[in-house]
Amino acid sequence: MTGFGEAFGAAWALVIGFDSGLAGIVLLSLQVSLIAALIATLIGLPLGAAIAVERFPGRQLLIVLLNALMGLPPVVVGLLIYLLLSRAGPLGSLGILFTPQAMVIAQTVLIVPIIAALSRQTIEDAWREYSEQLRSLGARRLSAAMTLIWDTRFSLLTIVLAGFGRAAAEVGAVMIVGGNIDGVTRVMTTTIALETSKGDLPLALGLGIVLITLVIALNALAAVIREVAQRRYG
Repeated sequence: MTGFGEAFGAAWALVIGFDSGLAGIVLLSLQVSLIAALIATLIGLPLGAAIAVERFPGRQLLIVLLNALMGLPPVVVGLLIYLLLSRAGPLGSLGILFTPQAMVIAQTVLIVPIIAALSRQTIEDAWREYSEQLRSLGARRLSAAMTLIWDTRFSLLTIVLAGFGRAAAEVGAVMIVGGNIDGVTRVMTTTIALETSKGDLPLALGLGIVLITLVIALNALAAVIREVAQRRYG
């Protein structure tokens, strides 16, 4: 118990001190996860909206596939992207293996199905409720989808934050495609795994505290924005 208390105290000292090494790891983690969440949102939201309002052959199969892909094993995604980006792979000429760009790709692949599947369900529920009204106003399916994205924006914001949280917590895929290179691709989750294996519990705990705090802070900010907007616009 004493060892745990000492490790926790040292972890807090690292967080409060926030040295340059810790700051670099945190900033890279935020950069990679935020870019991945943005790209996944730009892909996943329109995809989810289109599936929600359109009716086409194979739609139900696509929904089942999207729902299944929400549980993609990260290490398998990391392996597939590694093979694509390796020198012998079809995208090896890009030369981005073991770079932050490769980590962004891995995180994006993991969270696109989450955002697409959850947004599809949210928008489809809204479509069932407002489809007759939208049709009576002469709205086509594409414009109706955009309208529903705007109307459900607060629920969709929660979904996007869930995607960001999934990206920020990822370790397996980013370790495979990033290589966990110090000062280049070492992020919070891979550092926590490495330092724990080395027995450096204060640094691992400190980064864990920072990671949890960031996720909680972002979700709290989103909740505040949602509450203020709902009070203002009803």
